[in-house]
Amino acid sequence: MGDHLRQIGSYLGHLVKARNRHGVHSPFVYELITQVLRSGGDRPEFTAIEQARTELLVSEQTIRVNDLGAGSRVFDLPVRRVSDITRSAVKAPRQAQLLFRLARYLDAGTVVELGTSFGISTLYLARGAENGVVHTIEGCPQTYRIAQHHFELLEQRNIEPLLGSFRKRLPEVLEQLDPLTWCSSMGIMPRNPPWSISTCAYNGRTTILF
Repeated sequence: MGDHLRQIGSYLGHLVKARNRHGVHSPFVYELITQVLRSGGDRPEFTAIEQARTELLVSEQTIRVNDLGAGSRVFDLPVRRVSDITRSAVKAPRQAQLLFRLARYLDAGTVVELGTSFGISTLYLARGAENGVVHTIEGCPQTYRIAQHHFELLEQRNIEPLLGSFRKRLPEVLEQLDPLTWCSSMGIMPRNPPWSISTCAYNGRTTILF
């Protein structure tokens, strides 16, 4: 997803420089570039999340990973070190903080995240969507438990975690939701999913990241 975010940033940067036939920049794209993609710096909301990341990086714990998708591109064995997974699979601070800013900028009301991992990106999304709710789906029970621990430790109340496959859980979530404003895929999508982009796109305010 990191490559996808960089590609989006490059494309939007091009749009900001481009002009329409009236010679005027798109206000939405300009604000998105200046307030989200080019805005940086630490914020109070980041401190506790990055402390959780630090603890994961030095953890000696091992877990048995249950891959419901195509499997890991880095590891072959089902038993893996938490620290190794954190380094290879958890979103880097810069990428996660971009998700925070995007959720805050869009004032996302209903967020669906596919692939919770250890909950770091989920926490960033939840703190960004301060007036909304993040529904996050994770297929691995041991990974799910670690994420839940972080949600409880940081007292993040606007996260609704679900354990199970995307194929089973996502249709259940979508049936219960009001119009969706954010759909973010952190995990591996099934080859033939039982839903479509139009399933998520309930209204004109929907943002979908893959």
